[in-house]
Amino acid sequence: MRVLASDTVSEEGLAVLREAGLEVDYRPGVARDELLSLIPHYDALLVRSQTKVDAEVLRAGTRLKVVGRAGVGVDNIDVPTATERGIVVVNSPEGNTIAAAELTFALILALARKIPQADRSLRAGEWKRTQFMGTELSRKTLGVVGIGKIGREVARRARAFGMRVLAYDPHMPTATIQQLGAEPADLETLLSESDFITLHAPLTPETRQMLNRESLAKTKPGVRIINCARGELIDLDALAELVEAGHVAGCALDVFPEEPPPSDLKVLQQPQNVLTPHLGASTEEAQVKVAIDVAEQIVAVLTDGVPRSPVNLPPIPAEQMERVAPYLRLLERMGSLHAQLLGVPVEGVRVQFQGEWEGLPLEVMARAVLVGLFGSTSADPVNLVNAPLIARQRGVKLEWSATPETDLYPDTIHTTVIANTTEQRLTGTVFGRHDLRITHLDGLFVDIKPEGILLFTEHQDRPGIIGRVGTLLGTNQVNIAGMHVGREQVGGRAIMILQVDDPIAPELLSQIQAMDGVESARVVVF
Repeated sequence: MRVLASDTVSEEGLAVLREAGLEVDYRPGVARDELLSLIPHYDALLVRSQTKVDAEVLRAGTRLKVVGRAGVGVDNIDVPTATERGIVVVNSPEGNTIAAAELTFALILALARKIPQADRSLRAGEWKRTQFMGTELSRKTLGVVGIGKIGREVARRARAFGMRVLAYDPHMPTATIQQLGAEPADLETLLSESDFITLHAPLTPETRQMLNRESLAKTKPGVRIINCARGELIDLDALAELVEAGHVAGCALDVFPEEPPPSDLKVLQQPQNVLTPHLGASTEEAQVKVAIDVAEQIVAVLTDGVPRSPVNLPPIPAEQMERVAPYLRLLERMGSLHAQLLGVPVEGVRVQFQGEWEGLPLEVMARAVLVGLFGSTSADPVNLVNAPLIARQRGVKLEWSATPETDLYPDTIHTTVIANTTEQRLTGTVFGRHDLRITHLDGLFVDIKPEGILLFTEHQDRPGIIGRVGTLLGTNQVNIAGMHVGREQVGGRAIMILQVDDPIAPELLSQIQAMDGVESARVVVF
């Protein structure tokens, strides 16, 4: 078996491959044309971020069984095409955790004590001690946005410095945050009470520019802001304005929306800021860790073992996949529906299979609910392999059971999600081979095809409400493609599900929520 390493990789990682009896060809910086001519002769490809492993490379790699990314992000790898061709993609999500956490704290200290500015002044022949008066971390408040792997390591280090730690993570149970020695807080509280704010959230539609003019205006005067996560989390124009005004004492940025950043970016011109060129994983130790980790996983795949961090490997035998695949899609969408309707941290998940399921990998299938639950809120890709690990990190317990008896349809699945001491229940099935349906929501009969854009309302069963919602949607040029209503009893609790062809703007949703008789309204997007 042959491995091509086309980017600079630690020698310790290459040694792991050689010790396993693999033939290693180390060619960092190989030109693309040469890569395309070489790749048909290799069973594995080991890369970092420089090599673009796109569809053309993957299709040329007729022998490829695995692509290993010595790092976290797989943006340079066409994962869907790899999956389509049966090529396993592995990465190292844990390897740079300590490096990123330590860089974050280095930037916090650099901001607090104005170290880069003092260094520049001294090198210029100056001795201006009074100009570089700093602030102590002890008894200050650090706001951590996103308490995942890196965020929790930052929180531990902050406590060692005597800091109070506030943590905002809408997808992490309160108990888990408290176990880390942090105080759970909503975003507004964190913004208003924190002396330092550090971002460790994934980039999602909800978190993009989460620090914008409106949210930055709510921060404590003199706050310092650190970002080693994703450049798109902050509106840098708004941040620069508040730095200029003195409301923000300074920012420390390791990541930017465009890398390298344009030379006219205003934060680059402000001397109170500390800026680094995406150094989060740039330590000798981190590079050794990720190289060894990915090399060991390449060996596992090539020797029919199980890799630790597969990005795209469903652990289901190929002969069962045709039967199982539509139910995996159904379970994932049921999990996504739970997440979008609840909008709060989940504490537990129960899955019950009813019907003819004997011999199928039900424990693995149940994980698909977790993929839907966590898919839009995790910094790392969520799949059937790593979903249980993410659940354990979030304090979410998954249980499943099976019974041959059915009371509704053949091969029915019930899911129950526990959140904030309440339970939400869904029932679903597959008609034919590919017609996914959700048939019950909290005991009420519904008929939901989990696709496209759906508007869910919970309201009182009385005349006029459905008509007013429909009229408001029509006035705003939102076309209704389908509708289903359900109720407990005449005049009691009722629900309505509208499938629409057009996006529902936040302002329009607010108008629906404010209607007399409407208790709640949520938009769900599949």
